[in-house]
Amino acid sequence: MSDAPTITLFTTAICPYCVAAKNFLKARGREWVEVRVDTDPEQRRAMIERTGRTSVPQIFVGDTHVGGYEDLVALDRAGGLEALLAGDA
Repeated sequence: MSDAPTITLFTTAICPYCVAAKNFLKARGREWVEVRVDTDPEQRRAMIERTGRTSVPQIFVGDTHVGGYEDLVALDRAGGLEALLAGDA
């Protein structure tokens, strides 16, 4: 699984959707890199610049912007998440 793209979550401490996204990934045995935008204003600016969104979580698989928690779940239900995580998408 070392060839799998890195999952990056832009989060804040008090965001219930951030917690839900982490629980969703944990239940699937996935690891991620968490970038806290509530403690680092520069990271928040970078997230907004990269995504065009101000809400969290913002989720990336490799360089692919998945979106927020609901986008992650929708991608999974559509069968696209595993392919993205396998590097096939």
